[in-house]
Amino acid sequence: MLVSTKWLSDYVNINGITPADLAESITRSGIEVDAIIDRSMGMTHVVVGHVLECVKHPEADKLNICQVNVGSEVTQIICGAANIAEGQKVIVARPGAVLPGDFKIKTAKLRGEESNGMICSLQELAIEGKLVPKAYAEGIYVLPDSAVPGENALPLIGLDDIVLEFDLTANRSDALSMLGVAYEVGAILSQGIALPEISYTESSERAEDVLKLRIDALKDNPMYVAKVVKNVVIKESPLWLQNRLMAVGIRPHNNVVDITNYVLMEYGQPLHAFDYDRLETGEIVVRYAEDGEKITTLDDAERTLIPHHLVITNGKEPVALAGVMGGLDTEVHDGTTTVVIESAYFAPSSIRRSSKEHGLRSDASSRFEKGVDPERVIQAAERAAQLISEIAGGDVLAGSVIIDELDKTPVRITVSPDYINNTLGMKISLEEMLSILDRLQIDTEAINGKLVINAPTRRQDLRIEEDIIEEIARMHGYDLIPMTLPITESTPGGLSPYQAKRRVIRAFLEGAGLYQALTYSLTSKDQAQKFALETAPVTELLTPMSEDRSVLRQSLIPHLLEVATYNVARRNDSVALYETGSVFLGVEEDGLPKEVEHVAALITGKWLDHAWQAETKMVDFFALKGVIEGMLDSLGLVEGLTFEQAVIEGMHPGRTANVFHNGERVGLIGQVHPTEQKKRDLKNTYVMEMNLAQLLAIETDELLYVPVPRFPSMSRDIALVVSSETSAGTLEHVIRNAGGKLLQSVKLFDLYEGDNVEDGKKSIAFSLTYADAERTLTDDEVVKAHEKVLNALTTEAGALLRG
Repeated sequence: MLVSTKWLSDYVNINGITPADLAESITRSGIEVDAIIDRSMGMTHVVVGHVLECVKHPEADKLNICQVNVGSEVTQIICGAANIAEGQKVIVARPGAVLPGDFKIKTAKLRGEESNGMICSLQELAIEGKLVPKAYAEGIYVLPDSAVPGENALPLIGLDDIVLEFDLTANRSDALSMLGVAYEVGAILSQGIALPEISYTESSERAEDVLKLRIDALKDNPMYVAKVVKNVVIKESPLWLQNRLMAVGIRPHNNVVDITNYVLMEYGQPLHAFDYDRLETGEIVVRYAEDGEKITTLDDAERTLIPHHLVITNGKEPVALAGVMGGLDTEVHDGTTTVVIESAYFAPSSIRRSSKEHGLRSDASSRFEKGVDPERVIQAAERAAQLISEIAGGDVLAGSVIIDELDKTPVRITVSPDYINNTLGMKISLEEMLSILDRLQIDTEAINGKLVINAPTRRQDLRIEEDIIEEIARMHGYDLIPMTLPITESTPGGLSPYQAKRRVIRAFLEGAGLYQALTYSLTSKDQAQKFALETAPVTELLTPMSEDRSVLRQSLIPHLLEVATYNVARRNDSVALYETGSVFLGVEEDGLPKEVEHVAALITGKWLDHAWQAETKMVDFFALKGVIEGMLDSLGLVEGLTFEQAVIEGMHPGRTANVFHNGERVGLIGQVHPTEQKKRDLKNTYVMEMNLAQLLAIETDELLYVPVPRFPSMSRDIALVVSSETSAGTLEHVIRNAGGKLLQSVKLFDLYEGDNVEDGKKSIAFSLTYADAERTLTDDEVVKAHEKVLNALTTEAGALLRG
């Protein structure tokens, strides 16, 4: 919202306060002023000139040599504007003037002829081209004949004005008008408001005799007012009216249209003017559109209507899209002699829907959407009739054609001063509260110690007690609200056990050399359930961005593969990534997707690359298995961790395993299937995914410090021949169970299949360490413990000692 301070001064006395101070006061009271715009931009030496003579330049077809009276002298100016003519009053920038854009005016020669200044267009004086009247959009601006040569031209074209740019919140629709701003400024400065005085002479003919009105949609149009003005003369608006419209960002058209826009900005009530003769029927009917009905609006666009669109018709066909834009066929034009002024109250929801569905937003629709003041519907129509009578020479027919079923009962709010003070943490007296509300011109009484308020209809935002509290707080001064700490029990900050464990997981994975990835929770339907630990019905989006982002994922691995592919394609051939994030497994009873946190990792390329030592190790299954073991060891969960070979779709059939903890499946690990790798242009790639929520929910003992042993340990190595189907994990499990408390560690150090080992068998070697933290073990104790291990391996795993 742009507010001309010159226009504002018509309604409220702002003498003695600078624009900067005014803007500061308004901002402090709750309406933010984004900018203070000096329309003069510091220009000087810009005066009125009278073109006494205008002839073609002998050396240039598009230039004219003008003799211009600038008050103190007659000077020669070269002008290239197509509309320059003898006898015109024009705007002249004299030598020494500096125009916007640091454009300095000097005496110069153009094609051999001297030019002492420049005849200006409005655009050259920093008025936006879209605001310049169309008649002068491509040339210089012509002033009225009453302009006096030599006088300062800036006041004549309204550039001696300061404009404030408001950043209004949606609830302050009352400030979308000059009168609304005047009420606000008057309250801030404790000034009264001077409302426009409406007075004009009516003709003997009555409006209701020439115009009939019917409303078939009272729900969305409970009030409609029409006035008829005959014998109007359509012409250019007076300069003061054009200046005010341009100052607030509206382009002048003709006197009648400009008056409706002027009243819109003055009262905040949208108006529309119809050419009465073009209505043809002498009737206005407000109704809902018929399906497929069409209308051509003022922007020359044909629009197809549907039944809930509210339209103004002549009883036969639509002539306006109600509250949004008028129709082209009934617009006021140069030949118009009789106009119908429309002022109405339309339901905000109806206008919002029509505006949105047609992609058509206007000054009128934006105000109707927020709700206009019911008390100003008639006032605005009367004000427009007055101005048309004065400016367009029209005869206003007696009375108005009105249908009014609108409830204008003000909202009644009762609030206790104690409640206001307790809410604000302040001590404002009842007298000051009444004074503030009186300054805001809000009807208030103190009854039984409470404030009883009848909210003015112009303030659509005042509905509940808290709205009144806000009004009192902002006018008293937000900066006067005392700073206090809340009186309540405080809770020390910290991480929950779940958060702390998750942080340990991330720290370990990053310490192991993996980079964190953050990927979309959305994926495509064909990728949603790939590699999933658990599948459920997928959750689809109603309005997805694309097919590739149309459902919620059930595994993190597909997105990590996308990241790896992206990196490898850019010559980053060694990739190590992890991600902690949610997967979504069906829908719970509350209608929301079941959200479970997982952790996943991916490695491809080189796991170790020491160029100086000429040592390189490519990724393999055991590198990622070690990451899992280390990750769970950091949480104290490595006990009970086992891996069992598995066949999982999308994974290599011989290099894939399920991960178990104490017998419960918690994840998977393995190599991506060669076909999938080839499709993504990846080399050997290993992935793992685990149910992080399940892991972190496992209760663990508090980690305790274990001192370095003071007593020596004893080691025994064993080589076993077992079936090729027997896993090393199975053997290790048997060894640990049989070894008892003296067995401290079991390490696999060799695996052999080949010569000297029969088919279907393999040789596996372990190193076992025995120790006691309290004493030195004897050979007999170690032998007995070791024999238990060997016997268990023979009986439980069918293992034979290799000779």
